[in-house]
Amino acid sequence: MASLSLCSAHLSSTPSRSSLPTSSLLSPPLSLFQSPIIRRNSSIFFTVTPRQIPQSFPTCTSLVKCCVKEPLKVMISGAPASGKGTQCELIVQKFGLVHISTGDLLRAEVSSGTEIGKKAKEFMNSGSLVPDEIVIAMVAARLSREDAKKNGWLLDGFPRTFAQAQSLDKLNVKPDIFLLLDVPDEILIERCVGRRLDPVTGKIYHIKSYPPESDEVKARLVMRPDDTEEKVKARLQIYKQNSEAIISAYSDVMIKIDANRAREMVFEETQTLLSQINLNRMIKTGKTKLLLLFLVFMLAILINKQVLADKASPVQDNWRGIPTRLNNIPHSRDIRSYFYEDVLQATVRSIKDGNTRLRVDINIPELNPEMDVYRIGTLMELVRTLALSFADDGKRVKVCVQGSMGEGALAGMPLQLAGTRKILEYMDWGDDETLGTFVKLGAIGGKEVDEEDDIFILVAPQNAVGNCIIDDLQAMTTAAGKRPVVLINPRLKDLPASSGIMQTMGREKRLEYALTFDNCYVFRLLYYAGTQYPIMGALRMSYPYRYELYKRVTEENGKEKYVLISTYSERPTPDQINDAFSGKSREESKKPSGIWGFLGSGFF
Repeated sequence: MASLSLCSAHLSSTPSRSSLPTSSLLSPPLSLFQSPIIRRNSSIFFTVTPRQIPQSFPTCTSLVKCCVKEPLKVMISGAPASGKGTQCELIVQKFGLVHISTGDLLRAEVSSGTEIGKKAKEFMNSGSLVPDEIVIAMVAARLSREDAKKNGWLLDGFPRTFAQAQSLDKLNVKPDIFLLLDVPDEILIERCVGRRLDPVTGKIYHIKSYPPESDEVKARLVMRPDDTEEKVKARLQIYKQNSEAIISAYSDVMIKIDANRAREMVFEETQTLLSQINLNRMIKTGKTKLLLLFLVFMLAILINKQVLADKASPVQDNWRGIPTRLNNIPHSRDIRSYFYEDVLQATVRSIKDGNTRLRVDINIPELNPEMDVYRIGTLMELVRTLALSFADDGKRVKVCVQGSMGEGALAGMPLQLAGTRKILEYMDWGDDETLGTFVKLGAIGGKEVDEEDDIFILVAPQNAVGNCIIDDLQAMTTAAGKRPVVLINPRLKDLPASSGIMQTMGREKRLEYALTFDNCYVFRLLYYAGTQYPIMGALRMSYPYRYELYKRVTEENGKEKYVLISTYSERPTPDQINDAFSGKSREESKKPSGIWGFLGSGFF
């Protein structure tokens, strides 16, 4: 059998949220409910191993959903910086509702040049508000589409006035629930009043949580006209007046939620409320058999959960399995979200166990900047997921990208990281001033470590010919002390110069330093040597579980699955991997040798 090589990976960009705690009443952990095919109307399949019990139960939310024909209709409201955008994304992701935002609708209609869009553009160009009748017409048209009728809808921040609510009522647009996110005024005011703008760079600072880096910058900072305390209070007052009027229109279905908590906690309550609506419908419509089936599923899951808890295993039992179609790029949001969550959980577990020098090695086509520079965006999406999750726990996170490597021809960053800092600045970090408050951007180096930083995430640090990143990394980890430092896809191996000679300067120092980091997550696709297809299998490790080797199997119907063929307490060498695919026993396995041995055991 031909030797296997360890694949590289790729990227893109879409907000993705971290692991979501599920409702204790209606949605036990997702991994315990997951069926082998989690999206039956999709081309994405997740394969499981015999260890994963049960393999035939859908999620409780999905079960209730399939028993109720009438789709959910949800309205959500919240002041600026209340976290409304985040909750909308999580609701859509969990319940499959059609997200309807009037701002998005206006932009879509204008860009499409529709009659409604042309009328709206006239008002927008003149600086006037778009009349209610035009907005209502757009909303009504969107609600009448088949996807909204079939899947249900989520109206984001609309209606804003009592008149708009009355207009919707006349069109028989009524929600099942009206969610009102509540955050104390002083928190919202403090975030806005403390903001400062650098007119030269356009960068936003905060006088308390994100001060300027120098006196020169500080001297030229200005306050935006709308960020005075008086104007912020005025905006909040207008919002309150409108929301009070709206509440009167939807008081019978309105639920106020304390949104001054971590987003996962807020969503847990939201998810319970929405699931309860579906469950109540089952009861009211007399679907007692379906309800009984639901309760039987619940009991079976709880029993199985206890069985899994009683049977401790060195192999991770409770997870979703490996997504298929991994060589098709760009990957779907489902596949990207799967890896973001998988990496996040492993990193969190490792840090909770007291580890402070962590390394994430994830190489699939969509997460490997070596293969295509523009895919660095998806890697940044993974970084954002990690950073926001830690920020939600009150940690201050410093996200660091490799800085300049010298002067002249070496003034730029490595090609694969070009533009990374700008991508991070332009990404959506939510509407609550997270970026600059709990998440800050920096470069790799000791000078970037501030006392207020709790955790450091370093994006793809790599050596370059004539320049060794280890010195900057060493300075940073020394300054960080016992605070966690997470390396995402580092490239610290020997690199060939233009002459073809391998760069070996400081090699011993590099290898010694590399050993101070522990892998908390590994996922590498395995190919025939020198090819990118077909995929032969995958190697996965999620802390604190064992390394797992999977073989990709093509089924008769053209679909594929990943089958577990071996586990290892330590990272297997390429020779061990080849032996496992060849069916050799452990006793027949040969010791690693040559370049394969170096790559298998080294820090690359």
